[in-house]
Amino acid sequence: MTTPSPHDSTHAVIELMASRGLTIAVAESLTGGLLVAELIRIPGASRVVRGGVVAYATDLKNSLLGVDDDLLATRGPVDSDVARLMAEGVRQRLGLGTEAASWGLSTTGVAGPGPQDGHPAGTVFIGLAADGRMSSHRLHLRGDRDSVRSQTVAAAVQLLLEAITGEGGRR
Repeated sequence: MTTPSPHDSTHAVIELMASRGLTIAVAESLTGGLLVAELIRIPGASRVVRGGVVAYATDLKNSLLGVDDDLLATRGPVDSDVARLMAEGVRQRLGLGTEAASWGLSTTGVAGPGPQDGHPAGTVFIGLAADGRMSSHRLHLRGDRDSVRSQTVAAAVQLLLEAITGEGGRR
């Protein structure tokens, strides 16, 4: 069996979510919009994708996504709890009316070339949130800045697919 490409996974995510009447909202830091761009690349994505927030600056993670200021001050933006709260925050804020989006997905980390706040380049957290459940997934990626960002997008899409299909374990 061959491993599906990120594009195959993206198509599967969009089709599966559409068939189940699910929606997604995305919060991005290090990927800077690449993740939501990958999702909306698929025809019919408008049935699923609510939108995305690029909260690149740390203060925007608080003001736009509701990540706790004390958490950001204490641990910084490259953190598993920050990723979880970004995912839940965007899910709540980009829902429809008073109803949250079905899923929230977030990326935060260090694309490089150098370290940030004591974290080496390639340290990435992907957050997932759905209906009161939140998780984060830590990645240790190698490569240059563009490679880390594209690997993060591929991993986020794959983690979302696994979560939707129930194949992903909680971490």
